[in-house]
Amino acid sequence: MEYPEIDKYALLKSPIHKFDPRAKILTFSFLIFLFVFVNDLKLAVINLLFAVVLLLISRLPLRFVFNRIRLVFLFVFPILVIMSLTVKGSELIGIYGVSVTYEGVRYGSLIILRAVAAVTLVLTMLGTMRFDTTIKALYMLKVPGALVQMLMFTYRYIFVLLEEFSRMCRAMSCKGFVLKANRYALSMLGNVIGMLIVKSYERSDRVYKSMISKGYTGNPMTMTRFNMVAGDYALIVLIIGIAILLRMYSVILPVVS
Repeated sequence: MEYPEIDKYALLKSPIHKFDPRAKILTFSFLIFLFVFVNDLKLAVINLLFAVVLLLISRLPLRFVFNRIRLVFLFVFPILVIMSLTVKGSELIGIYGVSVTYEGVRYGSLIILRAVAAVTLVLTMLGTMRFDTTIKALYMLKVPGALVQMLMFTYRYIFVLLEEFSRMCRAMSCKGFVLKANRYALSMLGNVIGMLIVKSYERSDRVYKSMISKGYTGNPMTMTRFNMVAGDYALIVLIIGIAILLRMYSVILPVVS
């Protein structure tokens, strides 16, 4: 079974791929932080366009990114519907006593734009470097070792658990099990999940003992050394500078008007 690995296109050639991993994480994290606290709808649209420009520069396949953004959009779209119907304000549409307000649509759209822009930046950041490189960069940025290793093991073994779950489901199907919306099927599915939890615990114990026998001390060790060059500093200044200018524009324009 093939799983959607986030670093599938990490070996492509682009300015974002060549960006020093440490600088990339810091720069994109700053952009994400800046974008998610935007309160102006027009600036949120501009931020999203800026995120898309960075995505295009990275040369990541659009289908690869949009397939993942689609899942996020399906998650946040109900927020737009709920806020349109619940936030009080100027009525846009009224049908059988149900009102859709301008303020609700505005706030809901703002949340969607923030989320899509942030996810686009995250995918651009993580999709342009190998996952092990991301882990090493986080460790060099002094992120707590326990957190880095939890992230590393989660990513490594989530695919193992998915494969284990797939094998268990195939075994049940071979024995005539059909998933239906009834109590028996739900009970069997609960048993499978319970077995998966037990197997996961046993596997984690075996892996831990194996790591201890190989000298594991709980501290991440890496021989990788990253080297910042002039191009990395220039890219940091360019990306952050544009983002700050956009932010200042949104603040200054209403005052001038």
